[in-house]
Amino acid sequence: QVQLVESGGGLVQAGGSLRLSCAVSGRPLNSCDVGWFRQAPGKEREFVAALKWRLGNTYYEDSVKGRFTISRDASLNTVYLQMSSLKPEDTAVYSCAVVISRSVLTPPPRTSANWDYWGQGTQVTVSS
Repeated sequence: QVQLVESGGGLVQAGGSLRLSCAVSGRPLNSCDVGWFRQAPGKEREFVAALKWRLGNTYYEDSVKGRFTISRDASLNTVYLQMSSLKPEDTAVYSCAVVISRSVLTPPPRTSANWDYWGQGTQVTVSS
């Protein structure tokens, strides 16, 4: 059974930083994409960032480019989301997800319905 466990959320002031972690167990990730989504109150879940585990290629939603960095530690089967220059509009529940890749060259899907496995989410609150 695939399990994803997030950690690292919390309360931070605008301009601050947080690092989220997502430990994945239950399957090897070489043929997978791993990503982060977020959902603010009253809004739809939206794509934040993703990477292709085997190649390490990364993808970002436009509003977080240059501020967020997704990375992985293959030895720990863990993916990270380093968030800097945080803004109040970044406040949301952040969830990590895994999808089995269609191919090594196909970018990860940006629609949450197309992902296979999900963590429980971690709250990030940015105060102004």
